[in-house]
Amino acid sequence: MAQVLNSRGPVTGTATRAKKRRPFLLDLYSTAVGKKYVMAITGIGMMGFVLFHMIGNLKMYQGADDLNKYAEFLKKLLYPLAPKEAVLWILRGGLITMLVLHLHAALTLTRLNRHARPVKYQSARDYQVASFASRSMRLSGLVVIAFLVWHLLDLTFGAVNTVGADGEFVRAEVYDNVVRSFDRPVVAVFYIIANVLLGIHLFHGSWSIFQSLGWNNPRFNKWRRAFAGGFATVVVVGNISFPVAVMAGIVG
Repeated sequence: MAQVLNSRGPVTGTATRAKKRRPFLLDLYSTAVGKKYVMAITGIGMMGFVLFHMIGNLKMYQGADDLNKYAEFLKKLLYPLAPKEAVLWILRGGLITMLVLHLHAALTLTRLNRHARPVKYQSARDYQVASFASRSMRLSGLVVIAFLVWHLLDLTFGAVNTVGADGEFVRAEVYDNVVRSFDRPVVAVFYIIANVLLGIHLFHGSWSIFQSLGWNNPRFNKWRRAFAGGFATVVVVGNISFPVAVMAGIVG
């Protein structure tokens, strides 16, 4: 008997080896809670960008020199400690990363929710009440992304800035580029519509952030709604004022 036992080959640990665990953050992100946290955190970051971007653009009302100097200031953040425009591109990279994470979390969370609710709504009213916000978020999100692409091609890279307009795109002449862009009624109207939808997205997103982070005590709903409405209104009114001011001849 001892010889039989000794003749057996070495026993491997393959069958009993524990499955390698994923990093904690990836494991958390695979859950609905983790995706909601990602959406909330990236949403806060992008809300901050949208607000400060709007505030910076208010320099337009102080004239061409002030707006152009502000744009040059952004290019020289931390210069000469960092190369010119390096910090600006790092910020842009961070913004793009947040946008990608936000979109991915939204899409995968929607997929999880669909699997979690295989039974369809029992009535048209239930469907409208339960899904109106999510459907409007998808629509507004798609339009805002389309607007973002156009905005970059128009005022950052200048690829479409002179289409249907007179003049030459000079990147440093931000004021003239903005005026030339909004002198085109189609572009101005698209900008206004996109910002109204951005406001809807911001309102619902600002409201949802508190819930995603677990701060959804009914006692604070009044303040949550006030914050969401106030934030969205400030951003939308500020952004819409730019094309309106150009079309009205206040700026030009």
